[in-house]
Amino acid sequence: MQYDFTTIMDRTGRDAIAAEVIPFEGAQIREGFSRLPMWVADMNFATAPAIQERIIERTKHPAFGYFNASEEYYRSIIGWQEARNGVTGLTKEEIGYENGVLGCVSSALQAFSAPGEAILVHAPTYVGFTGVLEGNGRKIVHSPLKRDADGVWRMDYADMDRKIKENRIHFAIFCSPHNPTGRVWEKEEIEAAMDVYRRNDCVVISDEIWSDLILEGYRHIPTQSVSEDARMRTIAVYAPSKTFNLAGLVGSYHIVYNRYLRDRLRKQSSLSHYNSMNVLSMHALIGAYSPAGKEWTDQLCHVLTENVDYAYEYIRAHFDGVKLAKPQGTYMLYLDCEEWCQKKGIAMDELIRAGIEVGVIWQDGRPFKHPYTIRMNLALPRSLVEEAFERLRKYVFV
Repeated sequence: MQYDFTTIMDRTGRDAIAAEVIPFEGAQIREGFSRLPMWVADMNFATAPAIQERIIERTKHPAFGYFNASEEYYRSIIGWQEARNGVTGLTKEEIGYENGVLGCVSSALQAFSAPGEAILVHAPTYVGFTGVLEGNGRKIVHSPLKRDADGVWRMDYADMDRKIKENRIHFAIFCSPHNPTGRVWEKEEIEAAMDVYRRNDCVVISDEIWSDLILEGYRHIPTQSVSEDARMRTIAVYAPSKTFNLAGLVGSYHIVYNRYLRDRLRKQSSLSHYNSMNVLSMHALIGAYSPAGKEWTDQLCHVLTENVDYAYEYIRAHFDGVKLAKPQGTYMLYLDCEEWCQKKGIAMDELIRAGIEVGVIWQDGRPFKHPYTIRMNLALPRSLVEEAFERLRKYVFV
């Protein structure tokens, strides 16, 4: 079956901040320009039909009372992880529901660290991590990623080790694939990172929410798969929400093999009495993790690969002074505009507003802890991607 990734949806009035919010104070779209939503990590594609079909079928029964996660829910996760990530031997007991990846991060922080304690994260840093760490009173220690001679983002293992020791760190957040850079880590890189954590006795929470959205030519390696030690010290968090655009339904899950980690995490997450699944979220996951959902995801990754290829080459050809590393996963671009801004004598605030004025609703990348950056979402029909970059060439990067 060929799925539709070309239709332009009108999401106005359909509960979508992506299509209705401008994420930069004082910025406005000029008259005559349509809105191109390219900021928050929310796709402008219709979700997989198998998900809608599953939800609609469930809503035909008029009772929505208390329930337990079904055996089909767990079988769906086990089957998906084996088919896409090569995970074998996963059991129901090692899977646990989470009200979002950040909810799991919050519970893990409370279970395995204390207020005021230092936590290691890489920079650029997903803004959600920053919010959760600050909200829970933890000290954030950044280990900057560095671009090599080919422009590829790399971890600095010596810097990680030094900062862990200097700050007496025992808890780290790992992001794989990395958000916002789109880096898909190779096995050897994950092994090296996990060895740093092992030598410093760190509990690791690995955010793998983007693991299904891998661009052609690359492969996701689950953090827990690289060694027995990694398997036993890592809390891995997944969700269908990024893959299938289901953030509004809420529903993630953890995989934890170590019983000690699992028991403490589950106890902490249970204390609020609100970390509980929505029945429609459960059926959405079952529909997503079906054979039809797999086929849809494969086609989506092909579309995203083509969009990324187009945008990357367009920027290199037309936006002199704008630098970027080509993403290997996710659907986000992370633009470095420092050289362009300095050549033109234009401040970042002015540049961001200029894009929004012509309808390109992109995102200030500086809160991700890297200066002079803009984050762009490419998960929208190709015609809109092309329109966005034509506007930027004609009106902004001139």
